[in-house]
Amino acid sequence: MQERRIHTLPGGLALLLCLACVGGAIALLATQLPHDQLAPGANRQIAIAVIGAGLLGVAALILLIGLISIGPNEARVLQLFGRYVGTSKDEGLRFVNPFYSKREMSLRMRNFETPIIKVNDVEGSPIEIAAIVVWKVVDTAAASFVVDDYASFVRVQCEAALRNLAMHHPYDGHDERTISLRGHTEAVADQLQKQISIHCKHAGIEVVDAKIAHLAYAPEIAQAMLQRQQAGAIIAARQRIVEGAVGMVEMALMMLAKNKIVELDEERKAQMVSNLLVVLCGERSTQPIINTGTLHQ
Repeated sequence: MQERRIHTLPGGLALLLCLACVGGAIALLATQLPHDQLAPGANRQIAIAVIGAGLLGVAALILLIGLISIGPNEARVLQLFGRYVGTSKDEGLRFVNPFYSKREMSLRMRNFETPIIKVNDVEGSPIEIAAIVVWKVVDTAAASFVVDDYASFVRVQCEAALRNLAMHHPYDGHDERTISLRGHTEAVADQLQKQISIHCKHAGIEVVDAKIAHLAYAPEIAQAMLQRQQAGAIIAARQRIVEGAVGMVEMALMMLAKNKIVELDEERKAQMVSNLLVVLCGERSTQPIINTGTLHQ
């Protein structure tokens, strides 16, 4: 089912004809009804006036039924006895076949926030997650006839895509290569938008934007996960500190050997490395000890 554009007639002329029919019916009744109903031929004259006014009234009613008003970013889905005829997107007062059934549909962008759902991430940790989705109707025929209620369809598909996304990613990544819900918001938002679009495009819906609006650990494990995050941050910081300290020690030994400032045997090199690592990796500031003796005493 694909949308077909149908061009309608301007409604101004139809409105004028409708008013003319109403005025003609009133004028006919006012001029043709006899003042003396007992006069010869009065009944016939009354019948002609009533029938003529009735026909003009029916014509005015038909013209009035065929008038539709379409605003900006709105459309009318037209059907004739159940058969899809087309969609009119012409703005203003328009005139269509009075026997068409006309369904109003908005083409404006809409947004809604999914309810907060609880789901397990890829590591099995229960989390709470919600998203904001921006969408609009681009195919009125598909939105009208492919699904029963396109607005409800979009909501269900958004919740299903959000749940599926959360089940395939961890809440927090332990390295840069792992796409996590908290650490890679843009990549996660792109994946969410693509997943929703795959299911909604068959219903004539375009997903303009999708982003995570709420993300948190479930209350029952929030405290434990906080401690875990803190421990992970400490480990990562310690790893950085050790890597930097080893590089600094290596650079110090290379510069001492290159500039021939002092020659150290393997034992003294090991002692220097140990002292430098203690100084660079220690949590507390160290107290210097001045050696006033020889190198070995």
